[in-house]
Amino acid sequence: MNIISLFDHHVRQQPDKAFLRHAGRTYTYAQTDDLARRAATFYARHGIAAGDRVAMMCFNTPGFVIAMLGAWRLGAVVVPVNHKLQAPEIDYVLAHASVKMAIFDGALAPVVGRLAYRTPKFGTDSELAGHPCFDTLIAREAPFDGPPPADDSVAEVLYTSGTTGKPKGCLHSHRTACHAAETAVKGASMKPDERTLIAMPLWHSSPLNNWFLGTLHVGGTVVLLREYHPQAFLQAVQDERATLYFGAPVSYLLPLQMNLDIAAFDLSSMRAWIYGGGPIGADTARRLMAAYRSECFYQMFGMTETGPAGTVLYPREQIAKAGSIGRVCTPGSEMRVVREDGLEARSGEVGEIWLRCDSLMLGYLDAPEATAQAIADGWYRTGDLVRVDADGYLFVVDRCKDMIVTGGENVYSKEVEDVLIEHPAIRDVAVVGRPHPEWGETVVAFVVPAEGSSIDTDAINTFLSTRLAKYKIPREYIARELLPRTPTGKLAKPALRMG
Repeated sequence: MNIISLFDHHVRQQPDKAFLRHAGRTYTYAQTDDLARRAATFYARHGIAAGDRVAMMCFNTPGFVIAMLGAWRLGAVVVPVNHKLQAPEIDYVLAHASVKMAIFDGALAPVVGRLAYRTPKFGTDSELAGHPCFDTLIAREAPFDGPPPADDSVAEVLYTSGTTGKPKGCLHSHRTACHAAETAVKGASMKPDERTLIAMPLWHSSPLNNWFLGTLHVGGTVVLLREYHPQAFLQAVQDERATLYFGAPVSYLLPLQMNLDIAAFDLSSMRAWIYGGGPIGADTARRLMAAYRSECFYQMFGMTETGPAGTVLYPREQIAKAGSIGRVCTPGSEMRVVREDGLEARSGEVGEIWLRCDSLMLGYLDAPEATAQAIADGWYRTGDLVRVDADGYLFVVDRCKDMIVTGGENVYSKEVEDVLIEHPAIRDVAVVGRPHPEWGETVVAFVVPAEGSSIDTDAINTFLSTRLAKYKIPREYIARELLPRTPTGKLAKPALRMG
């Protein structure tokens, strides 16, 4: 099973059906195929070969999709890049992946201009100052005609941060990515008439592999919203008659917080409201069901390493088991909850979630030790600690890896700490997540000022603004004379979270 063979099947079966909808424009399966084949020829003309890596740092636009399909058609590897990153973060990803070419949305020209990594760069959707236009150039090429890539060839390098603070590249093959799509198809009962709204960034693993590729898997239509905005989100559901949406909890809550008249929008076409990146409480679940006039809410828990695949909380469980990530796996997955002593956790006990699935990554790029630590006998050790209730439902209680989930974005504390400690006014620092009713968690920094210094929040945030994505910047700074540490010298973060 590979992405291109899957796409080709639907091009043959339904060439005139809408594959993409964006800003009122339709791209049929046949039209998308033609553009993607021209993109493949363009890549080949510029020296890209099977196995080479092409980065794409884009908003949700047809150019992004065509760039990916073209690369996969040629057998190249797609490296999606978070468009919220700053230049040093982007440089690290491009260099670590040994990227041979990069496609950027024209709106990202300011940050592209600060990149140190040298590789051919092209713009899409709008002009990228100083660089050729990908969209214009591919239109001049002849369609590529070649065999699809091998099922087990690498299709994606998806970056996710680890406990070391540096991002790790998860390697997914065509086969594992397609299995992630199939997981979503079965878990959400997707059908050929699906009209999936993609408003969360397509470079995220779940929007990409679960919902974009899931829609492709069934031969449905993908509705692209360039960037999430509460009113545009509701308008797109109404205008495009969307049937399925996946987003972080905050994407559902923002229309309420902005006092938008949700009742004024016709949302009757929606059959599945899916959220991930953090659970929601019973009161919030009731508010959302009332506001969106639907009880068809699903929560899906997973991670980039597994495809994603993991667990699901179904609509009938949303109130009774609010705050849980569910008790059953997504189709094609197996789960264990393992105590510290290696035994299975029972009711009332805490353990780490281990997952085994067909969509499990091949490993981390150029990191065999990290891969060996993460995967044992085919089981991925998630680092998420959960408590098992009397009915077998799982409730996340902590994260071995100190990951903070804020608004659906993963923030790793050490990555933020490593940048903060470079500030001359800071002698020691610890970053933790604090529970937040809308965002899931918010980033908080406990700071020990350097001798003779004080904490100037505005100055620190200005310092961080060109080094870290905005969502990683702490929302609160708390000054301390000393930070609690264990006897071995490690930060005692549970004490900070409790304090």
